[in-house]
Amino acid sequence: MKKLQILGTGCAKCQALTHNAETAAKALGLPYELEKVTELSAIMKFGVMSTPALAVDGVVKSQGRLLTADQIKVLLF
Repeated sequence: MKKLQILGTGCAKCQALTHNAETAAKALGLPYELEKVTELSAIMKFGVMSTPALAVDGVVKSQGRLLTADQIKVLLF
């Protein structure tokens, strides 16, 4: 099971990234767990300085960009 973490304070881009990540995982038929990390101290522990960010299995794959579902699909493997 993939662990997808959306790092951000809940802004519109963070919400869109959440939707795109779920869309990508569902399209690939991957079982996943989604976690929203909204506290700044927790976000900074990942070394993220620009949100929204996406972490897959605890590894930051993108930060400061709103990825499309197709861009996220590539990062899930």
